[in-house]
Amino acid sequence: MNRSPSALRNTLFSSAGIYTEYVLGMLTSILIARHLGPHGFGVYSMVIWLVSVGMTMTNAGSSTALIKFVAELRGGGRQELVQPLLKYLRRTQRTCLLLVLVAAALLSAFAGARLLPEFNRLALFALLALTISLRAPYMFNISLGKGLENFRATATVAMVATPLNLAMVVAAWWLDAPMHVFLAVFAISSAVFYGVSHYQTARLVPVSTVAQLPPELKQRVVRHMRYAAVTVTVGFVAASDVGVLLLNLFASSEAAGQFKVAFQLSAGAALLLPGVVGALMLPMMANALSQGLAMAGRRFVGATSYLMLLAAPLVGFGLVFAPAVIGLLYGASYAAAAPIFATCLFGAALGTVAQAGSSLLLSADRQRSIMLLVLANAVVKLLLDVVLTVHYGLVGAVVSYTITSLLTAGAVLGLAMTTSGLGLDWSRLARIVAAAALAALAAFPVREVWTPFPTLALGGALFAGAYFLLTFALGCWSGDDIEHMQRMHRRVPQVPGVAALLAWADRRACRGS
Repeated sequence: MNRSPSALRNTLFSSAGIYTEYVLGMLTSILIARHLGPHGFGVYSMVIWLVSVGMTMTNAGSSTALIKFVAELRGGGRQELVQPLLKYLRRTQRTCLLLVLVAAALLSAFAGARLLPEFNRLALFALLALTISLRAPYMFNISLGKGLENFRATATVAMVATPLNLAMVVAAWWLDAPMHVFLAVFAISSAVFYGVSHYQTARLVPVSTVAQLPPELKQRVVRHMRYAAVTVTVGFVAASDVGVLLLNLFASSEAAGQFKVAFQLSAGAALLLPGVVGALMLPMMANALSQGLAMAGRRFVGATSYLMLLAAPLVGFGLVFAPAVIGLLYGASYAAAAPIFATCLFGAALGTVAQAGSSLLLSADRQRSIMLLVLANAVVKLLLDVVLTVHYGLVGAVVSYTITSLLTAGAVLGLAMTTSGLGLDWSRLARIVAAAALAALAAFPVREVWTPFPTLALGGALFAGAYFLLTFALGCWSGDDIEHMQRMHRRVPQVPGVAALLAWADRRACRGS
């Protein structure tokens, strides 16, 4: 991993932004879920899912192009082209937004009564149009901040807008408001996120006198967007909680609410731990690729190992303590979501571990290969979703998600290894998984000893301590990692036993990583 001050600073700000947005966002979701109950939360989640699909279709291609090409231009010393690139991508985004709003109008008019019988069709369209029009440019602005590798700006957006959103939800919850009030809060928060993100990123764009993109760069941008638009849109629909839609249609809103709780919590947990590093992958990989494919390949192999170090314990802990987690956060009415949460956590962690591979492929202009891969997985996912959900309801939706998560992660990593010409450090990855599995076994006896909070407190401490020691005992860290830890330890007050532990770990460290 790149340990330059810039990378460490970006990791710090990225962590602050991600943790603020998703911890407070998760708390917001928990309040809404507990207030509305499984049935009401299933209906509410259906509306949010439609907004997410519209937002993804509006930004399809433009957001990833913004991150990739802005980072590439900066890495190549061509900052004067950032402004014309931004103007071109904004025009493309507005065109996509117009098409999405037309689709939203048709959906509300002809399928609104089938999808959401509780909603007036005109009110549904107004909500979709307003929130998509605000959320899409908000995410576009966040992509701009990532491309500029200014994670201070993206963190500031989260730390300002997310608490305001939580405050509005708390007020609605305190007043025992009905569902439409929570949807109104969602619309208002969309405006807040857009306003703050625009203020934070507009001033970061380098001033330039260049009016247009060079033809060769524009051709690359168009090519990237053509493939990325299909890849991102189809991939999101297939990989997202599309089960909410299908369960509402073929099972029940209550089942959709249980699935949404498990899916959202697992996705948030995966983002809060390994995703902190994963969020940096695309700009880092684009920058590394400007120094050659060999550099990007080494970074891909190393980053995948680090992502696994963070993802494996998450899955191990979830498998043991899922009932306690769901019971503490959502209450007894969502007890059925516990095994679903544990399973979805496995799928979410796989997707995060594969982020280094997907970032390498995007940076290496392998959009066509990614598009074909995503389309193939999407077809399999949608077929499995429909068949299994229709016949087996909630269980079928979970099985479909797990199978396709395995297929997608395996295909992305395989293609990335082919592109880079380097294989993953499979021995190291296996030792990491073994460390997480043994830590889970160590914590298993206390999984149901007390009520949820003390169980999680004791179990979490036991699991974390066991995993930490096992990663050293099994040689999960490289020699460079241990040397870096030793240098850091020498800069702080000495803790008894740590120096001896690191010296022992250095002798067991995996070499050449």
